[in-house]
Amino acid sequence: MYLAGFSCQPYRLPLAVPWASARGGFAAREGWLIRLETGDGLVGHGDCAPLPQAGTESRACAASRLAECGASLYGMTPEAALDALERIAVAAPAVRCGLETALLDLLSQRAGLGLARWLNPLSSLSVNVNAMIGALGRESLLRARAAVAAGFSVLKLKVGLAPVGHELALLRELAGELPAGIGLRLDANRAWTWAEANGFLGGLSGLPVESLEDPLRTPGAAELARLQAAVAFPLAADEILPLLGAEALLALRPVRRLVLKPMVLGGLRPALVLANRAREAGMECVVTTTVDSAVGVYAALHLAAAVANDLAHGLATSSWLAGDVGLPPQPADGMLTVGRGAGLGFAAR
Repeated sequence: MYLAGFSCQPYRLPLAVPWASARGGFAAREGWLIRLETGDGLVGHGDCAPLPQAGTESRACAASRLAECGASLYGMTPEAALDALERIAVAAPAVRCGLETALLDLLSQRAGLGLARWLNPLSSLSVNVNAMIGALGRESLLRARAAVAAGFSVLKLKVGLAPVGHELALLRELAGELPAGIGLRLDANRAWTWAEANGFLGGLSGLPVESLEDPLRTPGAAELARLQAAVAFPLAADEILPLLGAEALLALRPVRRLVLKPMVLGGLRPALVLANRAREAGMECVVTTTVDSAVGVYAALHLAAAVANDLAHGLATSSWLAGDVGLPPQPADGMLTVGRGAGLGFAAR
């Protein structure tokens, strides 16, 4: 099996509601739908969707590297192309993620396995997911009620966009309207100073907080460890993962959780290696998208299934897009299910 065709179709997907966070927002997701074809007619898909504020390369860099890398893969076997990605997609994680996904799609199709099972024979078939509520504000309660009615038990909210005291009051009001057993996953996107983060954490007593991501504007391992020691729920490293480095986080374990984004980490295999190392170090992992197209969501879903834990992963983000490149996985009762077919499972429009 050798690679006989490559194409990358640009797309722009407006959001139904603009995405807001303490690190800035966006109103559309832009990227390329990658298609690789073998000489015997198999087709593999991947998503290259750079998002520099999340830690990827720029769109201009991705465009240049994608054209260069794609052209260089002609005539290779998928196995040889995977090896080549290690040297040709340096400093371009979104490009590497898109091309790797398409290659893994081909290899798992050839093996007659779903991609998750190809990555890990003990992978899950269903994955718990959180509902993305968005920025904490006036619409939060309506969105939270709709998510609970749809079967979600973990609700993710963006915090750090208003004064600490105001947001704590909003959280208490929201929690008081929710049924028992609903967890609040909070993401500060590096909004706070040490004093602000410490004050926010101190004000969460009695609230059903499932975790808090990236509390510190200027993160340090010692400061994070002090914050983690003060609370019973996990603090999580997302945007700060590349800043502090995986090696330091695994060695020092200043927080209890890592957030794995394939588009930022360079694909499914690097993310899965990190998840396995984190498990060995006694840390937990959740997989999230970067509000990707349907292809990127399928890829992240297979990764989460291969990670095979019971945590709620951040994959139910497709409803934030006003349009898509194909039909994304559909959540049911707070779960996403990996299809039983071979490969990635994506069907282009």
